[in-house]
Amino acid sequence: MLAAFAAVVLIPIALLAVGIRQDIARRLSNEYQVRVNSVVEVIGEDLELEREGIAERLASLEAALLDDQRFRLAVAGLQTEQAYLRNYAANAMRLTGLSMLHIQDGEGRIISAGPDREMLALGRREPFTVGDQTFTLVGGIAVDERFLARLARDRAIEVSLQYPGGGLSSSPAKAEDANAGDAAVGELALPLMRSRGGVVEDVQARLRVTQSMAPLRTLLRSADSWFLAAAAGTGLTALVLAVWMSSRISRPLAELAEKTAVLDLDRLDVHFDEGPDEVGRLSRLLGELTARLRTSTARVREAERRATVGDLARQVNHDIKNGLIPLRNVIRHLSEVQRDDPASLPAVYAERRSTIDSSVAYLETLATSYARLSPPVTRRPCDLNALVADVAGAAQAREHVDVETDLAAGLPTVMGDPVAFRRILENLVANAVDSLESRPGRVSLSTAAIRRDGEPAVRLTVADTGRGMTKEEAGRIFDDFYTTKEGGSGLGLSIVRRLVMDVQGTIAVESTPGAGTRIIIEIPAGRART
Repeated sequence: MLAAFAAVVLIPIALLAVGIRQDIARRLSNEYQVRVNSVVEVIGEDLELEREGIAERLASLEAALLDDQRFRLAVAGLQTEQAYLRNYAANAMRLTGLSMLHIQDGEGRIISAGPDREMLALGRREPFTVGDQTFTLVGGIAVDERFLARLARDRAIEVSLQYPGGGLSSSPAKAEDANAGDAAVGELALPLMRSRGGVVEDVQARLRVTQSMAPLRTLLRSADSWFLAAAAGTGLTALVLAVWMSSRISRPLAELAEKTAVLDLDRLDVHFDEGPDEVGRLSRLLGELTARLRTSTARVREAERRATVGDLARQVNHDIKNGLIPLRNVIRHLSEVQRDDPASLPAVYAERRSTIDSSVAYLETLATSYARLSPPVTRRPCDLNALVADVAGAAQAREHVDVETDLAAGLPTVMGDPVAFRRILENLVANAVDSLESRPGRVSLSTAAIRRDGEPAVRLTVADTGRGMTKEEAGRIFDDFYTTKEGGSGLGLSIVRRLVMDVQGTIAVESTPGAGTRIIIEIPAGRART
């Protein structure tokens, strides 16, 4: 059942979880990539605006230089203005907000520069003419970590720059994390200028925009945790439900198996509980089968009993006839002699006497042989309380019967055969249990010391809470072959009556329909009467 539950529930849940996980990963990865591509476009626009701003500043410087007489005198060769020319670029940088500014002559020599350090910059070149000389303004803004961070705008976005001989990143820690795992990446070609050793050179760099997918991995791990928790909860619930359902099924089946195990032809009084489920229907079928077996067994036993009694009667009839035929022939012969020749009767009688003696001896032997079918009772002192306790203990094993005993202390012994007394008790208890008809009930056995006809005696009472009997039924229960229960032989109580009479006892019955039955036996104490 657990495997079936797993196949029906856990496998679809697992497939659903895997499908949802993959769909979430795909959709969010696409969203990350779309966002990075949008950031790349925005950065491209920002860079274009930065270039335009640099061009405007250089245009302003150009206009200022065209009107600056000191600059004209310096480039014309006036020595007193050379210092002004050398410092012009540094002063102009502060005024325009540029990070790099070089002024080159027509031959490409730098005549004014600032600052005097290595720098990577986003710049422009703007040529201009003063008089008959051509000059070039080379200006730009520094490209460093702060510039890249300003381009990124969002802390979740990492902007890095790769150029010949090095690289920069807006967030070195995020760059390492992005390199270590999955990330959405976008790239942009970016021409830059590098000022190094008084020389400005153009370099081709690539701007790389990266967004780490660590939040996505965290989300997927959380989804995996929830799925595992749901799977564990479902598995535990499945286990509990499987155990509960299996107990609901296995317990009735075990009880049914226990009841079925005790069935045999001598024990067909088992009651099967019916129910609305499959086990109940099986119990009903077994109950119907048991009922049919009881009916069939009763018929078989009745047929066997009748066959046995018929065979015994035929055998007794045959044996008696074999002994009576010679006697009948002798008597007929003697009668004829007495009628025809009375004087010869003594002689004929003496002649046929041996036939008479042999036939009588044969009948005596026959009587002795049939007497052995019912062996003589051996009488000795018996403890009736011990026998009652033993039989009650054996009867208590039946699950629906509550057997109670009330044994008198100091009960006198009775004379008789212990086997006969045990047969009396077992027959009475068996009838009491059968009267309960497999329903819960009580069987009570009690003993008491009494006096009967002035002599000490013992009273044995066997009572039950069964269906009881009518007055007519109670008057016939000791008759041979009379029974009120299905499958009964009708000999049990008649045997009890005979055994009680063998020890000079009496037996009586008190019964009320629906209220139960009491069998009362009184047996002389001490010695048996002859």
